[in-house]
Amino acid sequence: MTLDLTDKRLLACLQDDAQMTADKLGEQLHLSPSQISRRRQRLEREGYIDGYAARVRPEKVGLAVQAFIQVEMAVHDPDAAREFVRDLEQNRQISSVWTLTGNADYLLRVYCTDLAALNRLIHEDLLPHQAVARVHSQIVMAQPKRDTPLGI
Repeated sequence: MTLDLTDKRLLACLQDDAQMTADKLGEQLHLSPSQISRRRQRLEREGYIDGYAARVRPEKVGLAVQAFIQVEMAVHDPDAAREFVRDLEQNRQISSVWTLTGNADYLLRVYCTDLAALNRLIHEDLLPHQAVARVHSQIVMAQPKRDTPLGI
């Protein structure tokens, strides 16, 4: 399916405020609430909308340290990689994982309560893993631009 201009505008509105009602969306997009609902359901069904979530401020819930950790693997065996990723998925301190080109194989975005927790994550969870050769961490000092919606 291709997206028309109205679909793109609907996605942009939902990224700004996923709780916006069909009535309010209809006003903004000049469609009836039922048309909005049908389009929204189609976009969800076809996978354009991956889900809905609240954005929680980490510092308000005691997660004072944000860091990015680059992980270089010692081995590139597919089974070891799958096991490593499973371990990452189960660790609630790790919020995002990307595979990369270049020196690092993975980039992890982590949120920890303090520097001691970050140290434990690195030295007790990541470095002891049999497939990991080295890690390099960078602590976030400030985030001048928060995560934003996609530019549709």
